[in-house]
Amino acid sequence: MRDLQFARNLDWNLLKFFHEIANARSVTRAAQELNRKQPALSLALRRLEERLGVTLCQRGPTGFELTEEGRILAERCRDFTGAIREIPARLSDVKAEIRGHLRVMLVSNLVAPALDDAIAAFHAKYPAVELIVEVAAWTEVVNSLIQHKIDVGISPSRVKRAELAYLHLFTEIHRPYCGRPHPLFGKAVTEPADLAVEAFVLTGADEGDELTQFRLEHGLGRNIAGMSDHLEEAKRLAVLGVGLCFLPEGYAQPEVDAGRLWPLLSGSNVPRNNMFVVTDPQSPGHTARDLFIAEIVEPSRAG
Repeated sequence: MRDLQFARNLDWNLLKFFHEIANARSVTRAAQELNRKQPALSLALRRLEERLGVTLCQRGPTGFELTEEGRILAERCRDFTGAIREIPARLSDVKAEIRGHLRVMLVSNLVAPALDDAIAAFHAKYPAVELIVEVAAWTEVVNSLIQHKIDVGISPSRVKRAELAYLHLFTEIHRPYCGRPHPLFGKAVTEPADLAVEAFVLTGADEGDELTQFRLEHGLGRNIAGMSDHLEEAKRLAVLGVGLCFLPEGYAQPEVDAGRLWPLLSGSNVPRNNMFVVTDPQSPGHTARDLFIAEIVEPSRAG
């Protein structure tokens, strides 16, 4: 108990300073190596000696010398220093030992910088883990989690299942877009009701509940010009002027910048889809999954 109390109360910087003094065999030279003033190092040495109740070094006819106690402590300090130097390599070894697969399923054409950052950071830290990424409709994402076919799901979820864990990733904004050949291209439209007579390209199983509710509430999509479960093909039809199409804002932005799509309903009265990182806490323990989730959680805490 006394040894434990001693370790808790000891200023470990004093050991670091003594290690430098013993190696340099001079307080003055050690101060120069550490870019500190000599009196400060002399004071640190004196404090350590008082804490230990021994004399660690002395000046004799032959100059600076360690006492027997000083030689014993210097040897222990060398052991400490060696162990500290090994820490980065040991941590790298631990990361390198994390192997296996991480199976991630997400909805199609997801533009999520936070997810991209997490994947890049995870791969940089744990390069031996094989990332398996699949794309599916949001209902299949949930079912695959429950059946333990995947480790992590990225999808919207209007109704949260009690047996699953949901971590909010970001809010995806949807707007209706039209292509350059469409008569509304370049025009300002602020009220959803103004688009009720327009023909729409629908995205079928890829359409989230919030978007479906918004369309039905405002009578949008009753006139169907086209349909595709694949978002990229629905976008193609919109670019060609076949009809209006609700698309995620981030996904459509490159086409807007290129002048091929025009956003309608520029205000805030548009559907918003909350995207979640979904996991099954009842699934077997998975180190890679937990580390991946940590990469998503930590930046959000820092922000």
